[in-house]
Amino acid sequence: MKRRVVITGMGVVSPNGIGTEAFWKATRDGVSGIGPITRFDASEFAVRVAGEVKDFCEADYVAPKDRPHVSRVAPLAIAAAGEALGGAGIDPAKMTRDQLRQIGVIVGSGGGSHEFTEEQYRLYHTGHWRQCSVYVVPTSTIGTLASEISMRFGLRGLSHVISTGCTSSTDALGYACRHIQSGALDVLVAGGVDAPIAPLILRGFMAMRIMASNWNDQPHRASRPFSKDREGFVIAEGAWFFVLEERERAKARGAKILGEIAGYGSTCEAYHRVRLEECGEEPARAIGLALAEAGIAPEAVGYLNYHGTSTELNDRIETRAVKLAFGKHAYKLPGSSLKSLIGHPQGACGAAGVAATLLAMRDGLLPPTANVEVPDPECDLDYVPECGRSVGFEYAVANCIAFGSKNSALVLKKDA
Repeated sequence: MKRRVVITGMGVVSPNGIGTEAFWKATRDGVSGIGPITRFDASEFAVRVAGEVKDFCEADYVAPKDRPHVSRVAPLAIAAAGEALGGAGIDPAKMTRDQLRQIGVIVGSGGGSHEFTEEQYRLYHTGHWRQCSVYVVPTSTIGTLASEISMRFGLRGLSHVISTGCTSSTDALGYACRHIQSGALDVLVAGGVDAPIAPLILRGFMAMRIMASNWNDQPHRASRPFSKDREGFVIAEGAWFFVLEERERAKARGAKILGEIAGYGSTCEAYHRVRLEECGEEPARAIGLALAEAGIAPEAVGYLNYHGTSTELNDRIETRAVKLAFGKHAYKLPGSSLKSLIGHPQGACGAAGVAATLLAMRDGLLPPTANVEVPDPECDLDYVPECGRSVGFEYAVANCIAFGSKNSALVLKKDA
């Protein structure tokens, strides 16, 4: 029998709330975390809004003397991973070396050290190369991000980073499941973090013409998934982490189970660096693979957490993919886009969606999709517009789509 994988801890550092319960209260109530960009001077940019994490004390997680040598993703990730470990009742400080060898780390991140790397290049190209960090090479290497978590908590199992664009953290959770299912490890800290709010990244996305630029005076209205007048996504940062365990082990130690990851599917359209294939077949197949692994019919799913970026192509094609994956049930299936409230945290978005879905499952309350004021006629499904909804459900799907034709989906199950 396949080993079952459950989630026993969760940690959140989000634009609309730091800590799991603060994030959930804001999300269920439809409170936006999108506001003016403050991390750098964006006054000359056409896009001046973002989902920034506010009132976050980096010094609580990275010593001031070390901060010049790490990117912002490090304190964000350490904070979320620490909350997840605490929630799971796991204290690495009280564990033996052999016990710590049984806990691995898998991080999903699209770019990791954007802000750090841009600053190092700025220093170099303005003649201040002596001010560059002695750790410019390792810190700019995305693979070292997992090491920051491993070193902070002394976790000596595998320490990997998955970087597949916007599907990064969905894939990180899927890969973590595979390690537990195979028996390689019993416990993994897995999730996603990104901090892409930096000038060059913003310029790059603006050049692609996929960002919202007409809502600088009304930031909370800028991210508009499935709305007819959507014009692009809102960049965001944040970290969402989980403790994954083999189910029988978790039950034996009396851990509180937040939910089960029952299925994972991943596909590639092999189509384009950025554009999505219009037919929606491969995102639908990723969902189908996840459903098949979970052993459930499409009709068993009670909630869908959409990728829902607020871009013209994504929302339309994702809607098409959902219809292909769920058939007639698609029109009965409620779903929402968290990005309407927090923006798009790039590689961390899948983990963010999983966090919102688990909390919705716990409380029987679906979070809303904000700003669906005039629905796109081609986006004609139930996106739980504007207000949350009380609905109990046993199974949910968290969906993700990424640049490079990548698609990933997870099936989450309420633990009995």
